[in-house]
Amino acid sequence: MNRKEWQAVEQARDILKLGDRATLGEIKRAFHRLSKEHHPDLAAGDTDKEEYMYQITSAYELLIGYCNEYRFPLAPDENNLYDAEDWWMDRFGQDPLWGKSRKRR
Repeated sequence: MNRKEWQAVEQARDILKLGDRATLGEIKRAFHRLSKEHHPDLAAGDTDKEEYMYQITSAYELLIGYCNEYRFPLAPDENNLYDAEDWWMDRFGQDPLWGKSRKRR
């Protein structure tokens, strides 16, 4: 993402009053909470609420689109090829105190 796209995401985050990290459920709950609070039907003729509702909807759609387009890694990263036991054995497996060659008494 470029700087302009990140700024749009940050602005959407601020409009929905979210933290630096949010789950999909938190984004949806924030949208529903703010929609109930600022829906123009609650104050007929209030153009400020109508404009804010457009901002809330736009922010929600931007963040949902970002989440839907996010690519999750489905293959191991070259730096994370080990599971915890393999990592431990690779580093300490030959050590007489910690490795498998340790004799039990």
